[in-house]
Amino acid sequence: MDEMDEPGKFGLDLHNNYVFSGSGVPDYPGAVPPVHVYRLTPELSYGLTPSFELGAYFLTAYQQASGITANGEKVRLKFIAPKEPEQAYFWGANLEVGKVSASVDQNPWNAELKGIYGYRTGLWTVAFNANIDWPISGPAPVPATLELDTKVAYAVSEKYKLGFESYNGIGPMSQPGYFFQQSQTLYAVLDTDISGWDLNLGLGRGFSSFSDKLILKAIVGVPFD
Repeated sequence: MDEMDEPGKFGLDLHNNYVFSGSGVPDYPGAVPPVHVYRLTPELSYGLTPSFELGAYFLTAYQQASGITANGEKVRLKFIAPKEPEQAYFWGANLEVGKVSASVDQNPWNAELKGIYGYRTGLWTVAFNANIDWPISGPAPVPATLELDTKVAYAVSEKYKLGFESYNGIGPMSQPGYFFQQSQTLYAVLDTDISGWDLNLGLGRGFSSFSDKLILKAIVGVPFD
């Protein structure tokens, strides 16, 4: 979306998810199957200018067999184009680069470029992300892949928005398609504010054999002021 920290201000989001039902088979030697794994990713951000924001992610996970593990770090630079207060649409981009553990990805160094576009009209918000992911280094050469994410939300009151988010793998950039050989997940989502704490709560269902079947996610925005 187009949320940005004001210049000189810090922000903190806590990304949480838990897979209730999904694959119990590793995708490759050393991978941790996602089922019954709780992941917590703190995201620290800092406003550079009205249009640019720095961020850093710290990936952690918990499962009963191995306890708490640190799974890597990522940094990002987000850009949102300047817009007038009454402007309905917004657009921008987000670049992430990071190193993750072998339990998350065969290739430790990876990058993602995310295109951002959204539109607000009345009580409705519609937004799209087009994500290009590619490995920077590692033992398993794989092509750059494309994912298309969508958010639709309706404000049922001043504090609450209901809607859905979909996360859809498109496949390799050189050969898109074969959608049901990619992860396809749809979430029912609630967005609200509780005493200054932003909350994005979603219950997701996967629709392909390459998707987790039942996932709970929550993004908690921690107030700094």
